[in-house]
Amino acid sequence: MKFQPETAEGVNLINRQEPTRVWVGGTAFGHSVLVPWVGDVQAWPVATLADLTEQHFQQILALQPELVILGSGPRMRFVSSALLRALIERRIGVETMDTPAACRTYNVLVSEGRAVVAALLLEAVA
Repeated sequence: MKFQPETAEGVNLINRQEPTRVWVGGTAFGHSVLVPWVGDVQAWPVATLADLTEQHFQQILALQPELVILGSGPRMRFVSSALLRALIERRIGVETMDTPAACRTYNVLVSEGRAVVAALLLEAVA
């Protein structure tokens, strides 16, 4: 599904999303990623939601967002609050939704000038 044909100067936009790939600024990624509002897209070494650890959320903290949009894969699934503790303690908002919805929401927030990170799980389709 193609989301947005344009680019915005200085910010990352998600242009397209498929079950196993996401395009940011025209570059395709075939693995889970962290998409900060500015800066480089980062590989996020998570294969499934069950693989998430506190360390994965430390990687998000290093980006210093005000809000995190967690794309949980093809359907909405929630992460334990214990894993989100570091974000919550720093008063960083966290919203969980399926990955396609997370991509759309991220683009809206970026267009509003928000300091947002999309943490997108791209699970391999069996």
